[in-house]
Amino acid sequence: MNKVVLIGRLARDPEVRYSQNDTSMAIARFSLAVDRRRSANNQDGQSADFISCVAFGRTAEFIEKYFTKGRRIGVYGHIQTGSYTNKEGAKVYTTDVVVDEAEFVESRGDNTASDSGFTAPAQNQAAPAGDGFMNIPDGIDEDLPFN
Repeated sequence: MNKVVLIGRLARDPEVRYSQNDTSMAIARFSLAVDRRRSANNQDGQSADFISCVAFGRTAEFIEKYFTKGRRIGVYGHIQTGSYTNKEGAKVYTTDVVVDEAEFVESRGDNTASDSGFTAPAQNQAAPAGDGFMNIPDGIDEDLPFN
């Protein structure tokens, strides 16, 4: 089984190109910075892996429209390996995550609190946020039917 689920931040804006065949298709390439689990023996000091991703068609158009450098994104896909010969004649091996689905992990208001235009609800009251979901106030976790 070849299945990948990642949550991370875009390391740069997606690079989108369109195929030059009869039916033009969007192809988005981007790098996803995914946090590593911290361990006591983290020798290299790197706290994230930068994973090369590619998306096609409507998924590529969705990523181009809604995601920019620094935004969090969740992706579902599969790993694809390949190779090519570069201009110098050397064989180059590639590994990419082919993104089948992408989704929002945070709302735009999560980046800065003042952007949302939402004031915190009174204790033990939930109020709708700008994205249509209910915000759950702190301290009522024990009243929820799940953990």
